[in-house]
Amino acid sequence: MRSIKYLCLFAIIALTACGNDGYEKTDRGVIVELQQQSPTDVRKVRVEVMGEKLFHVSATPEKKFSKTESLAVLADQPKTDFTVESDEKTVTIKTSKAVATICRATGEVSFADASGNIILAEDEGGRSFTPIEVDDKSYYTARQVFATDSTEAFFGLGQHQSDEFNYKGKNEELFQYNTKVSVPFIVSSKKYGVLWDSYSLCRWGDARDYAQLNRAFTLYDKDGLEGSLTGTYVPEEGETLVRAEDSLYFENLVTIKNLPQDFALNGSHVTYEGYIEPSDNGLYRFILYYAGYTKVYIDNRLVVPERWRTAWNPNSYKFAIEMEAGKRVPIKVEWQPDGGESYCGLRTLTPVSDDEQQKMSWWGEVQEQIDYYFVYGESMDDVISGYRTLTGKSPIMPKWSLGYWQSRERYKTQEELLTNLTEFRTRGIPIDNIVQDWSYWPEEGWGSHEFDPERFPDPKAMIDSIHNLNAQIMISVWPKFYTGTEHFKEFDSQGWMYRQAVEDSLRDWIGQGYTYSFYDAYSEGARKLFWGQINEHLYSLGIDAWWLDASEPNVRDCTPLDYRKALCGPTALGPSAQYFNAYSLVNAMAIYEGQRGVNPDTRVFFLTRSGFAGTQRYATATWSGDIGTRWEDMKAQISAGLNFSISGIPYWTMDIGGFCVEKRYEKAWAEYMKTGKENADLKEWRELNMRWFQFGAFCPLYRAHGQFPPREIWNIAPESHPFYQSVLYYTRLRYNLMPYIYSLAGMTYFNDYTIMRALVMDFTDDPMTYDVGDQFMFGPSLMAAPVYTYGARSRDVYFPSTCGWYDFYSGKHIDGGQTMTVSAPYERIPLYVPEGSLLLYGPDLQYTSEKPADNITVYVYGGRDARFTLYEDEGVNYNYEKGDYAMITLTYDDAANTLTIGDRTGSFAGMLESRTFNIVKVSPTQPLPFDLSTVGTRVEYNGTSQTIKLQ
Repeated sequence: MRSIKYLCLFAIIALTACGNDGYEKTDRGVIVELQQQSPTDVRKVRVEVMGEKLFHVSATPEKKFSKTESLAVLADQPKTDFTVESDEKTVTIKTSKAVATICRATGEVSFADASGNIILAEDEGGRSFTPIEVDDKSYYTARQVFATDSTEAFFGLGQHQSDEFNYKGKNEELFQYNTKVSVPFIVSSKKYGVLWDSYSLCRWGDARDYAQLNRAFTLYDKDGLEGSLTGTYVPEEGETLVRAEDSLYFENLVTIKNLPQDFALNGSHVTYEGYIEPSDNGLYRFILYYAGYTKVYIDNRLVVPERWRTAWNPNSYKFAIEMEAGKRVPIKVEWQPDGGESYCGLRTLTPVSDDEQQKMSWWGEVQEQIDYYFVYGESMDDVISGYRTLTGKSPIMPKWSLGYWQSRERYKTQEELLTNLTEFRTRGIPIDNIVQDWSYWPEEGWGSHEFDPERFPDPKAMIDSIHNLNAQIMISVWPKFYTGTEHFKEFDSQGWMYRQAVEDSLRDWIGQGYTYSFYDAYSEGARKLFWGQINEHLYSLGIDAWWLDASEPNVRDCTPLDYRKALCGPTALGPSAQYFNAYSLVNAMAIYEGQRGVNPDTRVFFLTRSGFAGTQRYATATWSGDIGTRWEDMKAQISAGLNFSISGIPYWTMDIGGFCVEKRYEKAWAEYMKTGKENADLKEWRELNMRWFQFGAFCPLYRAHGQFPPREIWNIAPESHPFYQSVLYYTRLRYNLMPYIYSLAGMTYFNDYTIMRALVMDFTDDPMTYDVGDQFMFGPSLMAAPVYTYGARSRDVYFPSTCGWYDFYSGKHIDGGQTMTVSAPYERIPLYVPEGSLLLYGPDLQYTSEKPADNITVYVYGGRDARFTLYEDEGVNYNYEKGDYAMITLTYDDAANTLTIGDRTGSFAGMLESRTFNIVKVSPTQPLPFDLSTVGTRVEYNGTSQTIKLQ
């Protein structure tokens, strides 16, 4: 890494017209003007101080900076004191905690701590602008490259599905799509972050698009003839078709037309095979696009084991192969389409030098200038706190949202929904939220926000019944409107509907097919109308929460990116290509501001299928979309959820069990309903769901959802089955943990905390954690290690080196700094507790507000000092923003073997004035298992500090 002294190679001789000192000082920082050699060279660089450890960098080839306000970053950032120093080579801006230095010759910026130690620096020549015209207006495709440390790791970028965790040296295309949520924020293991402030299509890493195979390789068919691969199409019935394939690019509704016409793909077996010959040595990076069952072999090795995705919702997967120039190797892609329109594609990136690949690179397709924010911190939590300082705090979610949710695609009638909720109560299975998915409206009424009176004859009575059963209801609300609805006409009369879908007469898949489009959420007037319609037709009935589906926005599945842009604009702010990724942010704003405007005392809460930098400020949680029901899909959700959480948005969830179901599972369940027999596929279905529930119980939000078969646990297996008992165990445990979990929710607001935590967040000094993407911390005191392999009864677990660990179930002590193969019996997920932890448990509950935690069991895990703050408030309103809440800090002194329950600070309406604490000490010599019937040291507490000597 370069030092400040040698950062600039050239001194500027002739000072520019910025002022006598060669730069302009502003109220937030400085502007340095450079001498351009060409119109696309940077002309001005601006560095603004946004906080003690926060800097905003802008660069432009234009005479003036853009005045367009950021959508992600809040405009009212407080001012911070700073000083400016300059010499003939550099201009330096200093706060008490960090330093930013601009090279006068090149405009490159570097960042250092207060002692001058370089943290991050722009790469030499790493900034570029390429002019681009969009909708008859001039923009730039922009790129910014940073030199990075060879030992650091990168996390964030939102949620993606290739099961990648550490993004150092990786590539990721940032756009929004079903199951893919792009957030242009990265956090380094060196404890800094970069927010790339762009809303267009972006790329992390290699700025190139993946190339067709014939652009990267010389192709040979299976007989060795140069020019193409061999495609063999074997139908379920009929004659086999063989043809030459110069590429494998059947990835969207346009390119699938290149597949054989008048050939029945569904049920067929397709093989693409031959040889590929590279012209360069190095690592070739591939992206596989697939729907149906797909395998890939290269050089006679199975490089992609079988993957599956439903036909209408394809997925992508990335892999890399080291190849030798001029060495011809065999390739084979086996594809079994599974359903209607099916998709398949394989493209590649040719090698770049490892040095270049390891750099941090951001690329934005349509920008007015380069804008990014540098965030420095003492820890990764501190970096995320800086990010939320810029983009907004995450409110405390309603307490009920932390309990269990039941959802399915879909409850078709009022009776069906109420019958299932009642069954939870009858069976004694805790639940707080039931979800009404789409199509509760009349068939022709998408966007009407009206219930179909034939299937939902009395929505108000239904909602009242849900509330009488001590549960909440969340309802699906789309930004989509059929052209025949009055709501569409209201938007359209104001110019607030995207018109391309209407002009192209697109029809969806319901009934006869209806024309439709999406509203323009970038328009303030449209947002107010959207909320007004929802308020009048749904919120007035007593709906508790909102499910914002298709908020990418997904106007049409499986379309090329250029057509997706056309369908999503133009927006009120500018071309859709410029604002391609931020729709979910402004759509969330519509409901958040709307509901708080009409009912400021009730917490807003919604779930959205997409997300963007800043969505956390609108009480938004995100789920991972319509994922598949495969073991590899379950595993991919772990790294997806961890990276999404590190992206600064703390509330994430997924469809437990997966959404899109393989037909073998559907058939197995149907057979069971007829015969009562468990075949091999049903056995696997039950185990898959059980393992997924075990994982989901330790995510920020705990929620099951999916297509047929239904997902209520009694519909998966009977009460006597170990699946049922395991899910019941972890659901009850989650409710017992509610004092701990709700305290974590309080920490997300007061301390900018992150609930679902990659090990690297808490054990950053242990480099072994940098690539552990299949374990995580649930708060500071629980480490979960999900099981994601069918039939597995053990798995490897890494125990970070900075402390010892305890087995949650037995209390047995384990030394840190090692990987162990641990037991994972059918009914249990491996759980561990770090030394120096406090775990708080409340009473058994059927719903979160059933009764107060007047008896709390505190498990104290010895070996290090510990501290945890119990947070409580009213659970449903915003009085905490006014100071109405209470905190009790518990402090464990390991050397003295004492626990101090501190003075209660604060108060709120309905607060418990006194309670009992039951304190259980666990140590290497006293390995007590988790058991809430264990009686330890009992303490009566009335709000006054007490110190207890532990047994």
